[in-house]
Amino acid sequence: MKDIDSKKGYFANRRTVRRFSDREVSRSLIDSVIERAMRAPTTGNMQLYSVIVSQEPSMLEKIRPLHFCQPASMGAKVVLTVCADFYRFSRWCRLSKAEPGYDNFLSFTSAMLDATVFAQQIVTIAEMEGLGTCYLGTATYNAEGISDLLSLPELVVPVACLAIGWPDGEGEESERLPLEAVCYSERYPEMTDGDIAVLYKAKDDYAPNAKFIAENGKETLAQVFTDVRYPRAMNEEFSEKLLGLLRKKGFMKNG
Repeated sequence: MKDIDSKKGYFANRRTVRRFSDREVSRSLIDSVIERAMRAPTTGNMQLYSVIVSQEPSMLEKIRPLHFCQPASMGAKVVLTVCADFYRFSRWCRLSKAEPGYDNFLSFTSAMLDATVFAQQIVTIAEMEGLGTCYLGTATYNAEGISDLLSLPELVVPVACLAIGWPDGEGEESERLPLEAVCYSERYPEMTDGDIAVLYKAKDDYAPNAKFIAENGKETLAQVFTDVRYPRAMNEEFSEKLLGLLRKKGFMKNG
C-alpha cells in the first residue's frame, strides 16, 4: 500500500525539469529506460517507432539550434528524438513476400500515436529513475532539419524530442485544469460561457501567469497563447512545412 501511495504522490507532484546538473547520464541507463519503455502498447504490436539518442557533445551542439536553443536543450546531457517509423516495418514486409500499403496519412497517424505513447513511457520510467525530462515542442516545427541531421530515411518522421539529464533543482510547478474540465461521463457536455470561464479559472488566477501576461503586454492569458506563443501565422507556416516533409517522406501518396 505504501508503494502505491508513493506512486500516486509522484504523479500528483510530477514536474518538468528544464535545468540539469553537469552529471553525466550513462548510456547503459538510457538503454535500460528505452528497453523498458518498449513494453508500451502499440498499434497491432507493430512497434512503429524508433528513437535516436544524441549524447555526443558534437551532435548536441548541432541539434540544439534546431530546438531554438531553448534552456532545456542547452543543459541536457541527452536528447532523444522519437520518430514515427514505418520504414523498418515496410522493409520487413517486402523481405517476407508481403506488399506494404503504409505510404499514406492514416499510417503516419498510427505510427505517430505509437511514437507518442512510447515517448511518454520513456518519460515516466526515466523520472522514476531520478532523471529529469522535458519535452521539446520544436520537434515538429523543425522536423525537416532534424530529419536531415539524423539521416532519417523515408517513412520516418520525428514527432517528439526529449531533453534528459540529472535535475538541478526540483523543476517548476505548473497549474492544471480541474478534473471536471477534461473528464466527462458518457457524452461531451454542452457548456455555457460561464462554464468555460470557471474551468479555466485555475489558469487565469495562477500567479506566475499574471507575470506572463504583463511581460507580454497582454490583457489576458488567452491572448498570450493566440498572439505570442502559438499565433495563427506560425501554426500555418509550420503546418505547411510538416505536410511538405510528410510528402517528402512518402506518407502522402494518396493526398
